[in-house]
Amino acid sequence: MTDNISAPRRGRPRRSLFKPSQHTTVLTEEADEVLDAVSSRDSAPPPAPKLAPKVEAEAPARPVRQNPKDEDPRTRAARRAAEIRGHNNGNMDDGTDEFWIDPSSIPDGWSYEWKTQTVVGMDLTAYQTNLRRKGWEPVEASRHPELMPRDSTGAEITRKGMILMERPLELTEEAQQIARRRARQQVTNKNEQLNATKPGEFERSNKDSSLVKVKRGYEPMPVPD
Repeated sequence: MTDNISAPRRGRPRRSLFKPSQHTTVLTEEADEVLDAVSSRDSAPPPAPKLAPKVEAEAPARPVRQNPKDEDPRTRAARRAAEIRGHNNGNMDDGTDEFWIDPSSIPDGWSYEWKTQTVVGMDLTAYQTNLRRKGWEPVEASRHPELMPRDSTGAEITRKGMILMERPLELTEEAQQIARRRARQQVTNKNEQLNATKPGEFERSNKDSSLVKVKRGYEPMPVPD
């Protein structure tokens, strides 16, 4: 009896239903790269904390002064003209008072006045001594260089025999009150003198009305041409 042994059937190999494409291959490579990055991040030591940069205080920059030689001539001329107008109170007329002092330049609590220093070149020593006794002192020229000639080394401000002096304002106001009281007293004394009747003279009144009338007041005076 003979056994029939049949050879195995040869068939076609089974095909996988999933066929990798070029797009799938790219996705797979990207996934591998992501996994590698995550693994290296987990295994790497934590980064050191960042420190804030140290800020050092810088010295303020000094203003750069422009050399007058490098300045535009028109700009320099306009600046100098403004300075001269300020010194002359904005008036370039030759008839301007040359003894005028800008009130804003006088320190608070002080008064300025021009006082006579010389007459025909002679010093008034006694008069200057009396001024010092009443509190007047020369103004320092270093405080008002605009009132002095260029490159002047004088310590006092002088002009045509006059010297600029200062003293506390309260003393000046007190002296002005004394002068006003003295002026009023002089007017009163003159009225009494005119109204007084000497023996043998007629009375200077008419029906109890004084015939002497002293006019007091201020009125403008005509200025000759």
